[in-house]
Amino acid sequence: MFTAPRMLTLLSSVITLLAAPVFAAEFEVSQKDKQFTASTLKIKVGDTIKFKNEDPFPHNVYSLSEIQTFDLGSHGQGAVKSVVFTKPGIVEVECAVHPSMKLIVDVSK
Repeated sequence: MFTAPRMLTLLSSVITLLAAPVFAAEFEVSQKDKQFTASTLKIKVGDTIKFKNEDPFPHNVYSLSEIQTFDLGSHGQGAVKSVVFTKPGIVEVECAVHPSMKLIVDVSK
């Protein structure tokens, strides 16, 4: 049986969860013809970008940006790798195999 203070705490927790739902979006950026299919992308914290290789050779998607660092490793044709963006700011994404490939991701709150 719940006491009044515990019931209020439980009710407050439920209201907080319902009042602030989190809706993360998912974006897909392909690698085709030695370039990303987008040069810039605006997303929000918590969103995911899926990188799909549509070229017949490997790509390696990475970022050394201060906001978010990642390296998805080498992935061949048809492979999809994903990154969840966790902080606001500008993230420059590149391909280690093809240095001219660049994507600027603008992550907002």
